[in-house]
Amino acid sequence: MEYTVLTPIDSDQWHYYLRKANAFDFYHSCQYHAIENSDEPLLFLYECGEDFVAIPLIKRAIEDSCYFDLTSAYGYVGPISNRTFNDGDSAFLDNMREAFLEFMDHERIVSLFSRLHPIINQDQIINKIGGSYCNGQTVAIDLDLPIDEQRKVYRRDHSRAIKILHEKGFYIKNESTSSGVETFVPIYHENMRRVNASETYFFDETYFNNLLSAKEFSVYLLLVYYEDVAVAGGIFSFTRDIVQVHLLSTATEYLRYSPTKMLIDEISQIARKRNMRYLHLGGGFGGKNDSLFAWKAGFSDWHLNFNTWRYIHNPKVYNELIEANQLDQVPNTDFFPLYRSTSSKKLVPQS
Repeated sequence: MEYTVLTPIDSDQWHYYLRKANAFDFYHSCQYHAIENSDEPLLFLYECGEDFVAIPLIKRAIEDSCYFDLTSAYGYVGPISNRTFNDGDSAFLDNMREAFLEFMDHERIVSLFSRLHPIINQDQIINKIGGSYCNGQTVAIDLDLPIDEQRKVYRRDHSRAIKILHEKGFYIKNESTSSGVETFVPIYHENMRRVNASETYFFDETYFNNLLSAKEFSVYLLLVYYEDVAVAGGIFSFTRDIVQVHLLSTATEYLRYSPTKMLIDEISQIARKRNMRYLHLGGGFGGKNDSLFAWKAGFSDWHLNFNTWRYIHNPKVYNELIEANQLDQVPNTDFFPLYRSTSSKKLVPQS
């Protein structure tokens, strides 16, 4: 089966297929993958006539081997298409599957991991190649609801906190400029140190400035101020009819006020003025039903399934890589792919 692989060099073509898709988010864009600047971003493309399936992925070399694996950029990605699939589309999807498997063979791919998009229906495509894995839930706000109806759903402590913040004189400014980034980054890095985040999440000023200057989607940087001092901030993306709460951060000294609650309420109003339909807050850490999820759920009772796509294309090599790493067995580990874990040994059946 014929297929095409696009890279960031083919940005115009990549963007062309995004515009043709019936749904996509900024996480699918070529510019976002270029900004992420990790390994080898690519767009797998299968076409038949006017119809297509496109899958943004990142190809990674597997250390000390001649093999590779596939993953997704940070965020909610997965396949997109110009079609809405149903049970009558098996021939098209079967051909797409054969093309994708041929692509994986050619690229010496061992496994694939991708975070899927909770708002975009991707099941019909994913089910043809391994299926999806439930990772928990995320929280979203339906922007078709009037703002007064939305606020009725806020948990009492959220509503009270927002009221107190306004009474104390906290205020929000749109600081979507390089000077705003200079103000935000120290707050963000402090937040990352406080939660013991991996170094990969310590994005620098260049990363944020590139997001703000992107042409394929819009990004807002909103900062919360108290007595003219920036105390919190958030990065929000606008793509088609979806708003994503990409990142939120608060200075440690002001955590007790929870100023980011103001940001969620404010961005929902901005999003309505721009005729957006969905405000996606995301979920807990790693999809868990934890305190972060509970905080987000205080804004909305609309919870979406957060799934990941996990597929072992070459079980033989997959198991050999686990054995080669000489890892101790850890029962019930959820890490995937397992050979990239630092502490597990659990073999999979070979076909």
